Amino acid sequence: MHLQIKQANIGYGTTLISDANAHLNVGEVCLLIGNNGVGKTTLIKSILHQIPLLKGEISLGGRNIKKLSVKEIAENIAAVFSKAVIPQNYTVEDLISLGKYIHYPFYFELKREDREEVSQIIEDLDLNQYKHTLLRNLSDGNLQKAFIGRALTQQSPFIILDEPTTHLDEKNKVMILKTLRKLALEHNKLILFSSHDWRLAKEFADKIWYIKDSQLHTGIVEDILVQHEELTSPTLFQINENFVSPKIIAPYVYKEMLFSLLQKNFSADLSAFTFEFNDMYWNISGFSSIHRCESFEEIIIFLKTIY
Repeated sequence: MHLQIKQANIGYGTTLISDANAHLNVGEVCLLIGNNGVGKTTLIKSILHQIPLLKGEISLGGRNIKKLSVKEIAENIAAVFSKAVIPQNYTVEDLISLGKYIHYPFYFELKREDREEVSQIIEDLDLNQYKHTLLRNLSDGNLQKAFIGRALTQQSPFIILDEPTTHLDEKNKVMILKTLRKLALEHNKLILFSSHDWRLAKEFADKIWYIKDSQLHTGIVEDILVQHEELTSPTLFQINENFVSPKIIAPYVYKEMLFSLLQKNFSADLSAFTFEFNDMYWNISGFSSIHRCESFEEIIIFLKTIY
C-alpha cells in the first residue's frame, strides 16, 4: 500500500496548495504541518475524496482515489478528525467497537476475537476505567483517545489523524504517538497526522509534509527542518515588532526561553550581540569583553544597565 499525490491543486474552488507532489509507503509516519488556514484539513479531505481535486491525481495502492467506492476508501483509510460528531448514548466501548463494523453489516454480532481486540485497544489507550462511560461525560482528552481507538480497530492499512494530540496532556500525547509509531513499524501501517508542533516530528515521524506559501514541501524530517529555519527558530513566536533578536547559540529549549525573555523586556535592536549557552553559563559577546551570566535573571539585570 502506498499513497501518491501527483501535480495536484487542492482547495475549495480557490487553490490552497499548488502542484503538490508527495509519496508515502506503509511503515512510514508522516507529520503534516503548517499554519492555520493553509490547507491541512483540506488536503486530508482530498485524500479521502471528500473534496475533489482542482487538478492532478491522488492514488492509493496504485488506484486513482476517484475510482474507489466509499466502502473501499473506508476499508483502506481510517480517519480521525479533531472535530467529530459525538454519537448520542454511546459508551467508550461502543465507539471503539464501531471500527469493526466496516467489515460487517451493522446488525451482526462481533466475533469473540473482535471483542478481545477492542478490549486490548481500550487497555492500550488507558481507557479501562471509562469503558462503560458515556462519551458526553468524557474529558476532551479521553474523548479524543476513544475516537483514535475507533480508528485503530478499523484495521485499515492507512490511518489519517487531524491534530490528534490537540486535547491531550504530555503523557497521553506521547502515549498516542508511540502507539502510532508502533503500528507503523510492527504492523506495517501508513500513518499521516497533522499538528502545529514540529517537535513531534523529531521523535515520532519519518517524513514531514510542510505547507508554506501554497506549496507542499515533503521529505525526511531532518532535511525539511534544516531547510526551513522558521520551523525551529523561536522568531516564529515573535510578538514584539520593535524587538530584533541577537544571535542565540543554545539548545532549543534554552534558545526559546531566552528569546521570549528578551522580547518581553526589551524593544531594541540586539542583533549586534551573541548569546551562547556553554556549560550552564551564558556568554554574551558584542561588548568590549565577554560577559558571563549564570541565570536568565542575571541576563535581565545586566542588560538593564545598558538599555
